[in-house]
Amino acid sequence: MQVSQQIVGQFRRKRLLIASIVAALVLILTLTFRFFEEKGRIEQQSHRFANNAIQRFDRMFSPLDVSANNMLALVGLSCAAVRFPLVEKMATLQTVRAMLLVENDMVYCSSIHGDRAISFSDSWPDLAVNNQRMLLTTDNFLLKGSPVLLLWTPKSLNNRSGIVQIINIELMSSYLLEPTLPWVERAVFNVAGKSLEYGNPMIEPAIPSEDEVSYEESSLRYPFSITLFGPSPTRLALMTVPSQLPLALLLSLLMGYIIWLATANRMSIAWQISYGLSAQEFMVYCQPLINARTGDCDGIELLLRWHNPRQGWVPPDVFIPMAERQNLIAPLTRFVINEVVSQLPSLPDCPTFHIAINVAASHFRDRAIIDDLQRLWWPANPRPQLVVELTERDALPVVDQRVVSHLHKIGVKLAIDDFGTGHSSLAYLKTLRPDVLKIDKIFTAAIGTDAINATVTDMVISLAQRLNISLVAEGVETAEQAAYLRERGVDTLQGYYYARPMPIADFPAWLNKHQAALVA
Repeated sequence: MQVSQQIVGQFRRKRLLIASIVAALVLILTLTFRFFEEKGRIEQQSHRFANNAIQRFDRMFSPLDVSANNMLALVGLSCAAVRFPLVEKMATLQTVRAMLLVENDMVYCSSIHGDRAISFSDSWPDLAVNNQRMLLTTDNFLLKGSPVLLLWTPKSLNNRSGIVQIINIELMSSYLLEPTLPWVERAVFNVAGKSLEYGNPMIEPAIPSEDEVSYEESSLRYPFSITLFGPSPTRLALMTVPSQLPLALLLSLLMGYIIWLATANRMSIAWQISYGLSAQEFMVYCQPLINARTGDCDGIELLLRWHNPRQGWVPPDVFIPMAERQNLIAPLTRFVINEVVSQLPSLPDCPTFHIAINVAASHFRDRAIIDDLQRLWWPANPRPQLVVELTERDALPVVDQRVVSHLHKIGVKLAIDDFGTGHSSLAYLKTLRPDVLKIDKIFTAAIGTDAINATVTDMVISLAQRLNISLVAEGVETAEQAAYLRERGVDTLQGYYYARPMPIADFPAWLNKHQAALVA
């Protein structure tokens, strides 16, 4: 009783530990997810602000560009002839402060001052010599010292004739670059290394402060870019974490409670089996399959044994059904396949030798058994005949009958284990077309003692022979049972009368001894 209470206490502590870990992970993951989600949202807001600003500037510059191209024909005409059209065009373009006509590197006409005689290349070498289309500078003619943007539209290939539009960029930036707090604190318009910041009438480099980060986006149509300064998205996202804590804490507690409930009846069993696999507590045994006519050993059935240091030997009738309920039967089957593959060099290397592996019906779902055999069994190039013994604890789903057909195609025989004791045995014969039927040991034990079960045994034997299905009788413990089954044409016998289950590593020695006894 005390040992049982200790085990229960251990399981409860483990359940509590797992529930606590899950709750902590959920809390951390929830806060982390919300942090990165908020950080991404802030970054998207910054990108969206910059893109929208660029699109608005592009829409403002586009009609100016079209207007200048339409008026290039005026370049070369006298200033007196073109000044009125220039003034008229400026009236429709509210952001343009002045227009200048350039001919042969001379600014000869201004929409504001009329006739001029100013060297274009000396005044604005960036436009005349460096072939820039835009220049951010200060106004030296009308509102001296105010920031302006020069938009140059050349007429000639030598870049010495064209139209210069002087744009009131301060007005445009005040309208289009208003920051959006908290993610954008400062917005800057840049052209060729020169910058104009929102709210600052001076053209000077914009430098981020120590706690600010910057993001820059360039226009694809015009030679300008937008730079944004603001708090780090990480810092802003961290500031929102406390507001997310109550919901995250509630979710983590709920998940911890769900895990606590979910592990109430299953965690101990699942943990024991999983731990037993990792701790190599499971061992593969085998029991010989004896040819009823010759007495030769035609193969072995692989059996799984579990020695739990905490509870001792656990019978297969106990842990196999538990493993099936916990969806752990497939890992156990893979363990058996791996172990027998490692022992193949010591087993008979001939195709008439059979190796039978018990496989639960659940392992047939989604082609899992096919995938496991292709990954674990066939790469070893085995010569012995593989027999998959389908247990009848669970009814096989209809869809998985395709897997059985695939097993037949690749040369794997199918046996129905414990025939007559599970679900829909006769239906199995029709739909699955097994190669082997294994007569359950309860029918073998009834030979000579139970007339009803003996009659059932005879019926099973007769049915299998009519369907040309091989028979294996389990649980043969006496010479009388062996003789009875042999007389009725049972192909293979298995039981304590011939050999008890043994570690698979001991089988070669047993086989040598058995063959020697047959010869003698």
